[in-house]
Amino acid sequence: MSTPSEKPRQTPQFAKMTLTPAPQKPTAGDAPCCASGACEPTSPAVEPEGALSWQVAGMDCAACARKVENAVRKVAGVRHVQVLFATEKLVVDAPSSRREAIEQAVRAAGYTLRDTQAAAPAAPSAWRENLPILIIAALMALSWALEQFHPLAGRAAFIVTTLVGLFPVARQAWRLTRSGNPFAIETLMSVAATGALIIGASEEAAMVLLLYLVGERLEGWAANRARSGVSALVALRPETAVRLRGDARETVAISALQPGDVIEVAAGGRLPADGRLLAATASFDESALTGESLPVEHQPGDNIPAGATSVDRLVSLEVTSRPGESAIDRILHLIEEAEAKRAPIERFIDRFSRLYTPAIMAAALLTALIPPLLFAAPWLAWIYKALALLLIGCPCALVISTPAAITSGLAAATRFGALIKGGAALEALGRVEQIAFDKTGTLTAGTPQVTAVDAVEGLEAAALLAFAAAVEQGSTHPLAQAVVREANARSVAALRAGAQRTLAGVGVEAQVEGRTVRISAPDKVSITLPDEWQQRIRDQEAQGQTVIVVTASDQLLGTLALRDTQRADARDAVEKLRAMGIQSVMLTGDNPRAAAAIAHALGMDYRAGLLPADKVEQVNTLNARAPLAVVGDGINDAPAMKAATIGIAMGSGTDVALEAADAALTHNRLTALPEMIALARATHRNIRQNIAIALGLKAVFLVTTLLGLTGLWLAVLADTGATVLVTANALRLLRQRR
Repeated sequence: MSTPSEKPRQTPQFAKMTLTPAPQKPTAGDAPCCASGACEPTSPAVEPEGALSWQVAGMDCAACARKVENAVRKVAGVRHVQVLFATEKLVVDAPSSRREAIEQAVRAAGYTLRDTQAAAPAAPSAWRENLPILIIAALMALSWALEQFHPLAGRAAFIVTTLVGLFPVARQAWRLTRSGNPFAIETLMSVAATGALIIGASEEAAMVLLLYLVGERLEGWAANRARSGVSALVALRPETAVRLRGDARETVAISALQPGDVIEVAAGGRLPADGRLLAATASFDESALTGESLPVEHQPGDNIPAGATSVDRLVSLEVTSRPGESAIDRILHLIEEAEAKRAPIERFIDRFSRLYTPAIMAAALLTALIPPLLFAAPWLAWIYKALALLLIGCPCALVISTPAAITSGLAAATRFGALIKGGAALEALGRVEQIAFDKTGTLTAGTPQVTAVDAVEGLEAAALLAFAAAVEQGSTHPLAQAVVREANARSVAALRAGAQRTLAGVGVEAQVEGRTVRISAPDKVSITLPDEWQQRIRDQEAQGQTVIVVTASDQLLGTLALRDTQRADARDAVEKLRAMGIQSVMLTGDNPRAAAAIAHALGMDYRAGLLPADKVEQVNTLNARAPLAVVGDGINDAPAMKAATIGIAMGSGTDVALEAADAALTHNRLTALPEMIALARATHRNIRQNIAIALGLKAVFLVTTLLGLTGLWLAVLADTGATVLVTANALRLLRQRR
């Protein structure tokens, strides 16, 4: 049998996906990660070989992550440091001898660390978390009541209330200043509250601190919501597993499992590691990992990812993943890698905020000095306005505006069965105006199917199929396997074949029922085909079908037509993309007839007969016109993916394709593609909205404060209120509907 032009499709094995992030494509206008050059060079991996790592507690927003990074960066011997806010993980490239110094630096900055393998501490009660707010609120109420009966005593009570609330804030500000964060919100809040006390605005100073504490609490709540998807993923892994040793069962920690161990999972239990199913067929709920809503039935020998739930029976599996390398671990690592690859707009906002805060402090100082000194304006009034300007100018809302939206967007994408490797990829995806698809295994199922069985007169189709299946039995060729599957599907009685052999460049033959049965391509047959059969073959090939001819002892028995059928959701996906203004084109190495048939059915343009180098040339040409995404699954698609604005791999694709891609469709559902692009565009809109909220509120309160219309406590709302609004707006992406 001649070698088909289609490439064989790999069996979908989500549990084997590595998704190692590809190097980030350069973006016009990119600059180093920080304008001052104080940041370390970008590391090629989130966690280098031999890196030290901890879990960080106490971070309420992305700005907190920067504070921890700055504190650790001052420790001698630290080569690289990164805090992954989504997973609350600190990764430091430094000698192990610096571990204690790093821990001390983080504690000095006001945060706590624990080992990554240690169990998470129990969450504090809501009462304990809100106790500082309740204390300040009670003291304020008491001060107000006292002021009604004795104004002097009331003012003194407000001063005490302010000092009680100011002490922990000022202590944290001092810690952060010593650790390399002099322009943190704690510093601005301490200066503003102290200044308000000095000019006699003790009531407003107390209100400022109360609103600040409320805002911090709301930020912490929003941060926990943003991290809830990661927490739910971690919770998919049970802490222990039942390992079988002969007839004995032992309960062990999942970190003790090694490839080759046999484990047992009860009905309703989750897999602690990736495993190969042993013994009986079983159904598994994989929705938490793949988004597939229905249980998936697996046969013995199938690979099942960690986190899947056994639906209907007790199952035994052979462990196939090492500790820390299961499907869940790889997704968590992907999330960390995604956070490490920040979007260009996020890097710009980060650099801008580093200059913005000192500029605001300088502007506040000038506001306090220039009007009184140059225009004889009252000192107290302008000092008051300068203090309000300090509060208005805090960059927290601006700093969190982009990472909050991107983190929510990446988390929401996983619900669509899409994994996106970072903010840069998400931003590039939102700009896509064209998509180039590979054909086999991407737009098509990658598995040929028999579409027509045409036997000569006097011979039944079942008999022709029986002869062909006997010759092809045992072959690993995709077309041969399609013939055998069709015979089994039609319950055709099996015939015994002998002396099977491959005829190089011609086809295959075997002895069946005492006759030499040969299967070959139409142009390789050893006999002259009648004109009507030649026409029939030409018609079928014009429709994109592959035709094989079956002969017996140099007599024609008939032909079989096969075709790689398009995916059921391919047309729906292409039409949705067209409705979004995105043009689709097929780039394939297949023959023009087969490509034309699929392209016509899907209503798209195509380029056929392309070698990998030809695909890259086509991609470069298309990419020059408008941002282009390339979707593929094979090794030969990897160069084209790298040349495009963004590469997207099918989850069943080769490891090379998955590694070269910037995103992956984990369970091969093409309709997730328009959903993913719509989400990327929604994330862009969300970022713009967040920046407008952050800067807009500050601009409004800046004007009203300078005009004397608003005071200190309302100025706090320009920061904490904006931060809460920005975070809440970003969390809307988590409710993005499919």
